[in-house]
Amino acid sequence: MAVKHGNLSINSDNIFPIIKKWLYSDHDIFVRELVSNGCDAITKLKKLEVMGEYSFPENYKPAIQVTVDSEKKTLKFTDNGIGMTADEVEEYITQIAFSGATEFLEKYKDKTTDDQMIGHFGLGFYSAFMVADEVHIDTLSYKEGSVPVHWTCDGGTEYDIQDGNKDTVGTEITLFLNEESLEFCNEYRMREVLEKYCSFMPVNIYLAKENAEQEYETIDEADLRDDDVVVEHIHEEAKTEEKENDKGEKETVEISPARDRVKINKRPVSLSDPQPLWMKHPNECTDEEYKEFYRKVFMDYKEPLFWIHLNMDYPFNLKGILYFPKINTEYDSIEGTIKLYNNQVFIADNIKEVIPEFLLLLKGVIDCPDLPLNVSRSALQNDGFVQKISEYIAKKVADKLTGMCKTDRESYEKYWDDISPFIKFGCIKDSKFADKLHDYILFKDLDNKYLTLKDCIEANRKEEAEHTEEEARENTEENKDEKELEKTTVFYVTDPVQQSQYINMFKEAGKNAVILSHNIDTAFISHLEQRDQELQFKRIDADLTEELKGEGAADEDTAKTLTELFRKNLNKEKLEVKVESLKNEAVSAMMMLSEESRRMQDMMKMYNMYGMDPGMFGGQETLVLNINHPLVKFLAENQESEHAAVICEQLYDLAMISHKQLSPDEMTKFVQRSNDILMLLTK
Repeated sequence: MAVKHGNLSINSDNIFPIIKKWLYSDHDIFVRELVSNGCDAITKLKKLEVMGEYSFPENYKPAIQVTVDSEKKTLKFTDNGIGMTADEVEEYITQIAFSGATEFLEKYKDKTTDDQMIGHFGLGFYSAFMVADEVHIDTLSYKEGSVPVHWTCDGGTEYDIQDGNKDTVGTEITLFLNEESLEFCNEYRMREVLEKYCSFMPVNIYLAKENAEQEYETIDEADLRDDDVVVEHIHEEAKTEEKENDKGEKETVEISPARDRVKINKRPVSLSDPQPLWMKHPNECTDEEYKEFYRKVFMDYKEPLFWIHLNMDYPFNLKGILYFPKINTEYDSIEGTIKLYNNQVFIADNIKEVIPEFLLLLKGVIDCPDLPLNVSRSALQNDGFVQKISEYIAKKVADKLTGMCKTDRESYEKYWDDISPFIKFGCIKDSKFADKLHDYILFKDLDNKYLTLKDCIEANRKEEAEHTEEEARENTEENKDEKELEKTTVFYVTDPVQQSQYINMFKEAGKNAVILSHNIDTAFISHLEQRDQELQFKRIDADLTEELKGEGAADEDTAKTLTELFRKNLNKEKLEVKVESLKNEAVSAMMMLSEESRRMQDMMKMYNMYGMDPGMFGGQETLVLNINHPLVKFLAENQESEHAAVICEQLYDLAMISHKQLSPDEMTKFVQRSNDILMLLTK
């Protein structure tokens, strides 16, 4: 065939600058596109062979070879797939197969977003021009009597096509890299990109360096394969060693038998695993295989807690594995990775339209062939099909968790502290997920026992019933109806160490509380309260319950005297002070903050509203003084004592320490004052 010169069939003077501009941030994506095209070509040839329309040559092994040449600044992609005739090259390459080129150009020529559009408009091959000044195609069709084709294009809209000299069926694409993209003819950089996009493609992928020195390896002769290139046969004599036997006599012992070895050209090692674990049936996979896959893909050598193997064929095809990792960090620093694949081709990490947002905290892989090869996030946002996939994934995770809680409660409790952030976040974000998991949320109580929300409510109501039994019998039907409308309170602790004083008082009073120490818990309990209007959560220092109070009470004059004394010595004119009789006489003072005020303070922290005064929202703490404690009695009777100010300051700080952390300045003063008080004991 004579050289044919033509123009690409697109309605634009030059589409390539738009491609480069559009995909600038992901300029390594061309590797995925060209390798994927090679995989498609091999798949098509396999189908023809199955249909009896083609016979593979002897020793045929489907493969894609990527070759880097740093001297010539070229990059080659070679497959042994279906190949193309000259007519097919013109149809598939020179006539860009996408609908509405003009529409594409008009819609996207001024966009600067990072969304990926290659593939949606049949532009996969042309991604090569993101990194190449010139591209050559050498191809030979599988069809009998086909003539090899050589096609060239220098990045404009003109091309040349003529007879080529390729003598094997398949296609070779050669990229002559531009100066800004020479990194891709570096062997190590190309290995990195191939491992990123092509680690699990369904065809073996090999990387080679042009003119590299031949490497060798030595194997046992019994392991020799027909396709090995033998360099040398080696006979190794048996190795012996002189040792002393049980009788103390020296004898010669064989420590390594004689063996025949073969030195061969080093076998190429595929960079892809054509049969990844997620493509297998769960019954075919062992625990060790799941763990090894996790280590390999996520480079995390801490074992995952457990995993969920997704395997669905209808109404859409979806496979994958989701791992629940062990975490030791706070919620806001958890970072998971869900890798999305299409027919084993890597698309992207953490596509929120496909994967429920709360599951992005996990690690795993999802393979959905029914998605378009190149995922455009903007195109997926309103896609009902994609939404169904997302809902299915969330449902399978919910089913796994509820099933585990029902059938293996011991393991579920063992994992709970690690998986609870994922589950709570999921309940907040997804109402259907929350409905499924509502009865399987666990709360750890003060005795480290795990309870469901139902258990907590029943235990709380039982406590209330015991304390109000006599009163309840006297209630009229009207009062009884009012009683049923009262909220059920679940008390909680955020820091068991700091709030130990309150915990001890609670235990002595026969009351229980749950531990909610995670950052997400504030938002989560608000979520539960919204679901159940009769439920409320209170931190144990939010209110002084009747069970903590003792008999008797301070008179008004004493309360007024102590209030004025503390306000004066602490220089806090607006300090809220309550004088109560507490059962625990060892407690001198404690700090209370209403639940509403604490929630408001938490919200202010969340939104970085540190400059605002918490008092604007009723956020002042209340100092509770125990009139039964000797120190409080002393202050009530000796307001003019020389030590009154020191005692007031110390009692206030002691109460505050059990409530929250002191500021650095407050802590410095507290330590110094404690030393001064100790010095008084030496006098």
